[in-house]
Amino acid sequence: MSAHPFQINLTLAWLWIVLGFLTGLVLGANFHHEDWLGGYGSFRRRLCRLGHISFFGLALVNLMFFFTARFLGLAGVAMQIGSWTFVVGGLSMPMCCFTIAFFPNLRLLFSVPVLALIVGGLSTVWEIIKL
Repeated sequence: MSAHPFQINLTLAWLWIVLGFLTGLVLGANFHHEDWLGGYGSFRRRLCRLGHISFFGLALVNLMFFFTARFLGLAGVAMQIGSWTFVVGGLSMPMCCFTIAFFPNLRLLFSVPVLALIVGGLSTVWEIIKL
């Protein structure tokens, strides 16, 4: 049995769902401490929540990419670019969120996941409209 060409996106999606559950466990175990990570409205706590949610959001993006490619039978160069840029965006977004929560001067790192996800989305749209 051969693996689907975009198996990495499916694998990342399910791994990110599990990591979303685990980060939710950590965040949820401490939410009752009012001053945890600087308090509910603090920059640090907001970025940690964003990192937690990004696991789920980017898991869904990678799942949608996998099923779109499979359902429509897309396999061109643009889809390879889309696959890898969704992986890069998926990997780098939560890492950026958690890193920037503690090192705010690195906020320009957000350009890496954002640009990767934009390229992935545009590559996928390009292949879909060519149908």
